[in-house]
Amino acid sequence: MILSIYNINNLAVKNIKPFGPSIGKTKISKRFITKLNEEFDNKSNYRKIDYSSKLASQIKNEVKISNNFIKKYLFKELTINIKKFLANEQIKNIKEVKILNLWVVRQFRGEYNPIHYHNGDLSGVGYLTLPKNMTKNNLVKNKKLKTNGTIDFINGQKAFLSNSIYNLIPKIGDLIIFPNYLMHTAYPFNINGERRSFSFNVKIIFKK
Repeated sequence: MILSIYNINNLAVKNIKPFGPSIGKTKISKRFITKLNEEFDNKSNYRKIDYSSKLASQIKNEVKISNNFIKKYLFKELTINIKKFLANEQIKNIKEVKILNLWVVRQFRGEYNPIHYHNGDLSGVGYLTLPKNMTKNNLVKNKKLKTNGTIDFINGQKAFLSNSIYNLIPKIGDLIIFPNYLMHTAYPFNINGERRSFSFNVKIIFKK
């Protein structure tokens, strides 16, 4: 696994290479988390903005965030981190980072996101709220494999000296950036509590 770090304003993005495509990992600010949580709490009861039917998930409550809110509160921080991720890959000739959509996912016990991929050029997921002891398995005692509530990234097939799955145990504030075509899945968990995350898709426009 190769790690590279690009640092702007003392906020580093680590590029992780568990297989072919790179995955970027960094942290979002407390302000970002607070603003997005507040917006979701204000909008989550409006059925007309529920986004669940348009997504692959087996989750009841997902809300699309408006372009105006993204532009005002989220765009700058997301753009900085996306550019850091791309700079780690020696991609710097960027004219514009265009956020196509962003939505918040509210996941409870037994809900999950099946294997899927996204649109655009880059996608991302960030974590706003997580249940305590989310990975604990209450069904099988002494189970060592703790995938409950975690996310898997999948690429290719398992072979000698080649991994095909990269598992990540999320923490509040984590921001993960990856190519849109990289397949991934979010596992269910079997304890009470809320796993709240956001996802987004981005189009990269290059200078001519």
